[in-house]
Amino acid sequence: MSELITADLVRLDVDWGEDKHDVIRALAGVVADNGRATDVDQLVEDALAREATSSTGLPGGIAIPHCRTTGVAEPTLAFARLAPRVDFGAKDGPADLAFLIAAPAGGDATHLELLTQLARSLVRPEFTTSLREAASPTEAEGIVREALGLGPATPQGDAPTAPAAPAAAPTAPAAAPSAAAAAAPEASAAKPSLVAVTSCPTGIAHTYMAAEALEAAAARAGVEIAVETQGSAGSTPLRREQIAAAGAVIFAADVGVRDRGRFAGKPVVVSGVKRPIDEADAMISEALAYAAAPDSSPRVEGSAAAEDTATDSESWGARTRRVLMTGVSYMIPFVAAGGLLIALGFLLGGYEITGPAADIVTGNTLFNLPDPAALELEHVPFDSGLMAYLGALMFMLGSTAFDFLVPALAGYIAYAIADRPGIAPGFVMGAVAGFTNSGFLGGIVGGVLAGVAAHWVSSWKVPVWTRGLMPVLVIPLLATLISGFVMIVLLGRPLSLLMSSLTDGLNSMSGGSAVLLGALLGLMMAFDMGGPLNKTAYAFATAGLGAAATATEAPELKVMAAVMLSGMVPPLALALATLVRPTLFSPAERENGKAAWLMGASFITEGAIPFAAADPLRVIPPIMAGSALTGALAMGLDVQLRAPHGGIFVLFAVDNVVGFLIALVAGTLLSAVLVVLAKSWRRTPAPAPATSATV
Repeated sequence: MSELITADLVRLDVDWGEDKHDVIRALAGVVADNGRATDVDQLVEDALAREATSSTGLPGGIAIPHCRTTGVAEPTLAFARLAPRVDFGAKDGPADLAFLIAAPAGGDATHLELLTQLARSLVRPEFTTSLREAASPTEAEGIVREALGLGPATPQGDAPTAPAAPAAAPTAPAAAPSAAAAAAPEASAAKPSLVAVTSCPTGIAHTYMAAEALEAAAARAGVEIAVETQGSAGSTPLRREQIAAAGAVIFAADVGVRDRGRFAGKPVVVSGVKRPIDEADAMISEALAYAAAPDSSPRVEGSAAAEDTATDSESWGARTRRVLMTGVSYMIPFVAAGGLLIALGFLLGGYEITGPAADIVTGNTLFNLPDPAALELEHVPFDSGLMAYLGALMFMLGSTAFDFLVPALAGYIAYAIADRPGIAPGFVMGAVAGFTNSGFLGGIVGGVLAGVAAHWVSSWKVPVWTRGLMPVLVIPLLATLISGFVMIVLLGRPLSLLMSSLTDGLNSMSGGSAVLLGALLGLMMAFDMGGPLNKTAYAFATAGLGAAATATEAPELKVMAAVMLSGMVPPLALALATLVRPTLFSPAERENGKAAWLMGASFITEGAIPFAAADPLRVIPPIMAGSALTGALAMGLDVQLRAPHGGIFVLFAVDNVVGFLIALVAGTLLSAVLVVLAKSWRRTPAPAPATSATV
């Protein structure tokens, strides 16, 4: 296997323009120039696709674009020092250090392991400073290789001695920790040890940067700390004795901490995963203060302080949002897979396939196809037994996936509250919500009940010999009994009536009320473009879709159409605005506008984020107006949609395609016009405004 990085894969002080897409293409070209790319176009396409999902800019002027791709046959790392800097989406400004990591599509988790190593190194000032001061590609290569633990470079050609210089550079910073380590025994005698867990939604960069920042801050404070990184590259769980000896625990996580019960009773500092990167010293000090006064500090799991006290780091509102978003994030794959399969079933078998689908699937095979005429279906597309069979098969698979929608929602809400012991009772409460006809409302309430019950039972002080039975037997059993009793005996009927009232309310909506609901959903979809309000509106639509996707007509299908259409408007409108008035946008924004066409057409609202981040006051209100108009028109025109995702690529699942297109075009045009007007209003002083106004 070739070296992961060589001096030939390094470029220093290059001017590749002001657009991150150009930088990524240039880095891919460096890989290709060194014979490391089997298909450079595919490498570029995959790297840009990953960048479109979420920006790879990190604090401190760093960018780490990366991808799995068939464009390379072995892992490759290319590095460039950029002059001028280029914006990769980091909040603190553009980047001058860019790494491209390309891993084979069929390979192992090599690229994730590299990202963890890079992320840990990137929070060390000595590493980034050394790269900024490197005098040659060979020196920069040596710095990167040492940071990644790759050992010295294999001598090539006439440069066998060059790595000697960079080898000395990283050793200098290493001397400081060793001095601190010499004093550590005395410091640790006076200060308790700490443990921490870091976790982010993607489990790549921030997870490991937060861990490294906490470890560095603890070293400065003379405190021992052990960090468990719950990331995509896997994690090594903290040892039981480490947790037992710790005076306090730090949870720096944007998603639920796995196996949270291990830390029961420990004083806790809770924050998002980004806080340690900026405030690691403050968090270490806070944890030490909690450890010094445990009786007055918030604690993990079943203690009264943990349940009754909202910390400064995580308010009750933030905690509630995290719990609900965890449940929604695990539910959405069931919705997406099930909804698209049902829509495909209707495409192939017609809407009447819902009745005989089970009999068709169980009574026929590909070698014993049904007779469409014998099925007495009036509208079987293509009048084909094969199409009827495939339609019934996809419909049954989609319906089965939808059967797990509410149990998954409830199960993972309980998981976010009580960790793994809450999953089983949570899933059971989701099933209970099904047979009590309380729908997704019952799923939310049942999940919370199951999680709280499991959380409470796990806080009991029990004999040592029973502790092994608690998470696998006692907690699930008692939590299921407690939450099940409350759900069935006390809440089942009220929740069923509430759900029926909500359904009746949707069914009775017409005219102004339906239009108002569509406008509200449109505002929510456009306001934060993938954030909490956007996800709340989407979860509301998909939860309703689960109960109505098999119906020929239902108000929930209109809600789904309004939500998807509203989410398509922001990127499409901004793409149109960059096309109509390109002079109002920067070169980077014009390039983003090209990508936004496809993202908007595919219902990826996040395609508007780069524009909103650069100019929020003149972008967000216009796109909200257009999305509100689209949502209102979709409801007013009775547009219905059976697929939860896909944009224009699921037109086959749309009822009233003309209305769908009218609503989409109207909102896109309105937003584009308002964006152009807003950006033209406060242009640079004359004579430039007069010139642009006459164009």
